[in-house]
Amino acid sequence: MAMLKPGVLSVGAKHYDRRLFDELIPLPEGTTYNAYLVRGSRATALIDTVDPEKESVLFDCLTRAGVESLDYVVCNHAEQDHSGAIPAVLKRFPAAKLVVNPKCAEFVREHLLVPAERMHIVQDRATLDLGGKTMEFIFAPWVHWPETMLTYLREDAILFPCDLFGAHLAQSETFVVDDRLLLDSAKRYYAEIMMPFRAQIRQHLATLSGYRLEMIAPSHGPVHRRPSLIIDAYTDWVSDRVANEVVLPYVSMHGSTKRLVEVFTDELAVRGVEVRPFNLTVSDIGELAMALVDAATVVIATPTVLTGPHPLAVSATYLVNALRPKTRFVGVINSFGWGGRTVEVLNGMLTALKAEILTPVTVRGYPKEADYAAVRALADGIATKHTEMV
Repeated sequence: MAMLKPGVLSVGAKHYDRRLFDELIPLPEGTTYNAYLVRGSRATALIDTVDPEKESVLFDCLTRAGVESLDYVVCNHAEQDHSGAIPAVLKRFPAAKLVVNPKCAEFVREHLLVPAERMHIVQDRATLDLGGKTMEFIFAPWVHWPETMLTYLREDAILFPCDLFGAHLAQSETFVVDDRLLLDSAKRYYAEIMMPFRAQIRQHLATLSGYRLEMIAPSHGPVHRRPSLIIDAYTDWVSDRVANEVVLPYVSMHGSTKRLVEVFTDELAVRGVEVRPFNLTVSDIGELAMALVDAATVVIATPTVLTGPHPLAVSATYLVNALRPKTRFVGVINSFGWGGRTVEVLNGMLTALKAEILTPVTVRGYPKEADYAAVRALADGIATKHTEMV
């Protein structure tokens, strides 16, 4: 528990040893479920709650803060890592109203079984005056669910954006203390969760540019006392700017694909193109997602298994398509034994990307000189396209 400003406390929970989120996303630095208590002269509000696994921590913080009653519980986002403790909170504080927007009201009814009579439904830019503490609610759909809203505390210029600007980073300090560590964790978080909604986030950043922000208190990770750090990072990540980089997820069974990847990596480096290979048998998908944020090109390298791509290549291709990075060019390098439809399958999985499909390199058996020539031609083409972007 920590004070952000007079009358505003952080009362959430840290989960240092959680290592997987949604049974998918690695959490090398753990995570937090941040909740915030706001006390006005007339009413008290709790902004967001915590994952049900940590609700005892939330109640302990509220007890230590001397909270005997709550007037409002704000649900910025209905996903259970923030909303899961709401039923327990509403049971403990029977006079409290759950502040939700219309779409969120639908979600908490379905997911949390909260009855309509416990809800206070607000519209975009509506306010609640707690007495010297005025909360304004800013609708922000698709960061990263359709019902998300942000809460802005006017007098203190604090933005409570729930998942927006978050980071899966558990540390003992409440506030950001290491800019580099924060930005690395926030970029991983953006890549894995927010990147598919880049266009919507750009619009929300434009909206927030009209607000005075002295502090940003997200639902995951430390609180920002210097909001420009994370705002500037997001402005870059959601822009159309791409870097002179190739992301190269690959898998190899008998050495042919690995050899092609080695030659391709060297050929790109000689041409001044940074390349980031990811061996899919051992790579962290969070690291792969982070690399996708800025890269101009993605090339997927895989052997053929039966008649199609290796399952690990399928998984990586699905991830690339789902995350919808701003990648300009995509390609395939494929080795095969006797036939198959690997290239067609992978290209057909990349329909969400607004990217040019490069001529594939397909190799039967172990690579030969003509195959190395094809790899060099692919590297040439990528280097040229990257130069033309400038």
